[in-house]
Formats: sequence, structure tokens, C-alpha cells
Amino acid sequence: MGILRNEGEVSQELAGLAELDLSALQRRWRQLTRRPAPEHLPKQLLSRLIAYRIQADAFGDLDSHSVRLLRQIAEQRAKGKAGASVPTLESLNISSRGAKGLAPGTVIGREHDGTMHHVMVLADGFAWNGTTYRSLSEVAFAITGTRWNGPRFFGLRSKVKVQAGNQGRSSA
Repeated sequence: MGILRNEGEVSQELAGLAELDLSALQRRWRQLTRRPAPEHLPKQLLSRLIAYRIQADAFGDLDSHSVRLLRQIAEQRAKGKAGASVPTLESLNISSRGAKGLAPGTVIGREHDGTMHHVMVLADGFAWNGTTYRSLSEVAFAITGTRWNGPRFFGLRSKVKVQAGNQGRSSA
């Protein structure tokens, strides 16, 4: 099958993957990648990888910046202990411009009170829990019930470091 050009063709191809057995999925992998499928992959994982490849071929793959970021995260996780925490922008030494630098479609997350909250960036705001908000601060307020700097709440800004010694103040 050639390169799929529209969402309908892609949807049909993805739906058809569920009908394929492991050997058919391995053949489809070879068609897409020109390499044999890794033998250790179970059917479900191979199916998901093929689905990703089909969508990336049709609609575009990750940009080079995202690939570098994912490699950095993988390297950091490999160096860390098993069960290490999820890398943050700060731990990866990546600067963030806060919410203004987020492209529509980006999903950001934050755990609060034992619940993971996911927010999608829209062209005109932020979607959380079925509601659209004008700012991340409004989303943070909806989640916590208290006023927050939204980008800071979602880890998009680091805390301002306080200088030790209270510079500029006299102690009398």
C-alpha cells in the first residue's frame, strides 16, 4: 500500500491492523520500514508501532527538537536509578518561555492531591476536564481552589531563587 493521503485512508488502515495476526503485522512492518520486525515484540506493541509509523508517514513525524528532547530524557532515565522520577524541563536544562511558548495541541500534566490532571493547549486557551479556560492560572485555580501562577503550577517556570543573606537589608 502506498503513502496514505487523507484521514479516511489512515483511519481505515489503522482499523485494519486489529484484524492482522502477528505474521501479517511483521510483513506490514517490513513494508513500512524495509527491515524485519524485531522478533521479541508482541502483537499489541508491534501493532501500535505500525500505527504510529502509518500516521507519521501520512501527517508528519516528530520535529528534530522533539527527537532530541526524547533522547535526552531517555539518556537521563538510563543514567538514573530504576523508578527515577520523570525528568523536568529544569532537570534537562531546557529553558521554557512558559505558556506562551506552547503550541496548540500540546498536552501538559500535573499531579495534585493524588490525581493526574492533563491540560490541552488550544489556540485560544486551555482545555481541562471538559471546560475551556483563558489561562493556565484559571486551570490551576479550578484544580486546587487556590490562586496559583499557572505556568509555575504546571512546572513551566522555575521558582525564583532567593539570595541568601537578605542583600540590601540591614538587620537592626
